[in-house]
Formats: sequence, C-alpha cells, structure tokens
Amino acid sequence: MKVLIQRVAQASVQVDGKTVGEVGQGLLLLIGIESHDDNALVARMAQRIVGYRLFADDAGKMNLDVRDVGGSLLAVSQFTLAADTKKGRRPSFSRAAAPEKGRELYQYCVERLRAEGVTVATGVFAADMQVALVNDGPVTFLLEL
Repeated sequence: MKVLIQRVAQASVQVDGKTVGEVGQGLLLLIGIESHDDNALVARMAQRIVGYRLFADDAGKMNLDVRDVGGSLLAVSQFTLAADTKKGRRPSFSRAAAPEKGRELYQYCVERLRAEGVTVATGVFAADMQVALVNDGPVTFLLEL
C-alpha cells in the first residue's frame, strides 16, 4: 500500500464536472492499493496517516497531526501509485490490486480513517476524476507499508 500525502490549504475532486468531495485545511490522500494488501495493513496505514505530524506547532516545527489542527482528509483512490516504473518506458500495473479487491480495501481505508475521528471526504473509486489542490508548504510525503 502506498499513500501520497499532501498537506493542503484546500482540495477538491470532481467527477463529470460535479464536485464529489472537498476539504479545507487538511490532507489530500492519493491511495494506491497493491495485490498483497489486506485489512490489517490498511488499518495500520490509517492509524499512521492520522497520527503523522505534518502541521507546524507554535515553534514552527512539524509536531501536530491532522486532528490537532482540526483538519479534514480527502481520500482519492489512485491505482497508478502501485505501478512498477523501474524499467522500460511504460509502467506495469502487475502489483496493483484487482479492481474489486482495490475497491473493498479503499472503502475499508476510508472507514478506518473515519474511525480515527477525522472528517473524510472522498472521490469515486475507478472514476475519471479531476483533483484540485492548494498544496500548503509544499509538503508531500509518500508512505508505504
């Protein structure tokens, strides 16, 4: 499982020209589910995301997590994060979870994030989405489990 986390001042996702999810201050999560992932790994990742300290405290140090600042999450599925790009000129998606498994684990991830006490907006799994964001910092990290 790979999750690209971007600290945002605001972010939104549209499908067919309609906004389906948006947040103000918080995190944009681009979530890539791989074939070997399972519920236990997804639950660990959700805890890690919510507890990851990406926001500045009064001293300007990244010591606060999304809950500490009253932020929200925008969770967007992105199977291309599971791509193997080590050779050639075309990515291989052999490591990506099959669509049904990917959908189930993505939805489970959203459930686990909400269970951590954070407001979570979402995109639409497997849809053609347009994501807009104002990256705050910029601050971007790739988390892998």
